[in-house]
Amino acid sequence: MNPKSIDWGLLFLRLGLGVVFLAHGSQKLFSFGLAGVSGFLSSQGYPLAGLFAAILILTEFGGGILVLLGLLTRLATFLIMLVMAVAIFTVHLSHGFFLPQGMEQAFALFFMALALVLCGGGRFSLDTMFFGKKQSTTT
Repeated sequence: MNPKSIDWGLLFLRLGLGVVFLAHGSQKLFSFGLAGVSGFLSSQGYPLAGLFAAILILTEFGGGILVLLGLLTRLATFLIMLVMAVAIFTVHLSHGFFLPQGMEQAFALFFMALALVLCGGGRFSLDTMFFGKKQSTTT
């Protein structure tokens, strides 16, 4: 496969994943707020719901921005993977695979994030600009 095609694919993967997480993080931050997210997590039985709510909002909102920019891509997408794994096993799995409450979306987002953990942000990322070709898929 053409390395340029891979880099374009990684760019579009980053843009798609980044937009989804920025949107969900924005909703949690600006609509529900920390108290709303914490209340929901508490109602689901999460211990330390306030702390986990802050981590969740920061990961989704901040991670979405980082993924869009291709900055610290592997770290941001690793954290996104952790959030999706928790969501799958604590919220969605008991509802089966399919939406509206199943794990389908979280499952897809988990594997999109995994691809970026493994491949990095690609040539069209700030990782490559700041850290050089080591972060790129091309040699």
